[in-house]
Amino acid sequence: MKARSGSASNLVLGFFVLAITLAGCMFFYKLFAFLTTIRKDELAGFAFDPILVYGFVAVGFLCLLAWAFLSGQFHDIERPKRDMLTRFDEQERLEFGEETSR
Repeated sequence: MKARSGSASNLVLGFFVLAITLAGCMFFYKLFAFLTTIRKDELAGFAFDPILVYGFVAVGFLCLLAWAFLSGQFHDIERPKRDMLTRFDEQERLEFGEETSR
């Protein structure tokens, strides 16, 4: 399997940063709109708790995503598939090898 070139890797990193930045900006825009509505007492604060929980969950997922990216979890995403197929082939070889020896 070929390793990615530096430019392809930089392109993926750039797309990742752009997508996360845009999603984060839209998330904070919507959060600001909800909080502005709540402050005006138009909704009498009914959504404050769910929005707060939603914010904590989103920050948690963002931290997990950053950890996964920085620790190299996205470096070789095809390896688990190859490992699974290799183990499957080995298991079949062992099973068929045992059946022929009986």
